[in-house]
Amino acid sequence: MSGIPEFSAADHRLVRATLGERFGAQVADAVEIKDVETEIRLSHADRELTVCPALFWIVGDCAFVLSRTGPAEYRAMFYYSVKERYGTGREDYDNLGDCVIGLLKAQEEEDARRQGEARASGR
Repeated sequence: MSGIPEFSAADHRLVRATLGERFGAQVADAVEIKDVETEIRLSHADRELTVCPALFWIVGDCAFVLSRTGPAEYRAMFYYSVKERYGTGREDYDNLGDCVIGLLKAQEEEDARRQGEARASGR
């Protein structure tokens, strides 16, 4: 690994608690949050990818990836498919809680947009 610290048990609890606020305790308790690794270009000038610890989970048809890019630096994205990937509108966060909230808020907005389109098209 790149020397970037792994996610702690406290980090996992924070993510799960925030998932509970977004999706409800029953869903949050059922979600499996996995420790994984991602390869990220830490700056636009980097030619090499850096292996970073990350958390991965799925709720419904949406997958979430939250990467730690430094001791207190985070990036996040969610996706429905390879062609439907979304960020938070912010490249980096210096606080895990803010990153999780930003990620879940962005997904909530995209989910509402998708549901509106489905209703408009009669699906």
